[in-house]
Amino acid sequence: MYAFAAFIAGLVFGLGLIVSGMFNPTKVIGFLDLFGRWDPSLALVMAGAIAVGVVAFAIAGRRRTTVIGTPMTLPVARTIDRRLVLGSAVFGVGWGLAGFCPGPALVAIGAGYAKAFVFTLSMVVGMAAFELIERARPPAFVEPTGPQ
Repeated sequence: MYAFAAFIAGLVFGLGLIVSGMFNPTKVIGFLDLFGRWDPSLALVMAGAIAVGVVAFAIAGRRRTTVIGTPMTLPVARTIDRRLVLGSAVFGVGWGLAGFCPGPALVAIGAGYAKAFVFTLSMVVGMAAFELIERARPPAFVEPTGPQ
């Protein structure tokens, strides 16, 4: 059931990317080109996604299980630290250079964009490098909480 729900969610997301044109890197780069031929349509897509996300997270925050019965696990981190800022910057630079982020890149592969394949391959290599680096790092010390 979990795999089927994930498939449906991915299908709806992919269809949304196709309908909005956001799988096309020209559209994304047009949004990022503030001093050229700026295309604000991505901002509208983002605003719609944020509106849906706010409602969905508000509902999810009140639930203990998902609709399909799995435990509800929501993000708990609330701090903005160096790693978050650097990771966001690297993501933004990659997005601006390639015109893709992960979801739209997968849709663009299906649409036949060779550039999307190169981007996705590079992304997977970067993810693997991150995992290797993280495994080599010593574990962070977490202060125990609660009664001892």
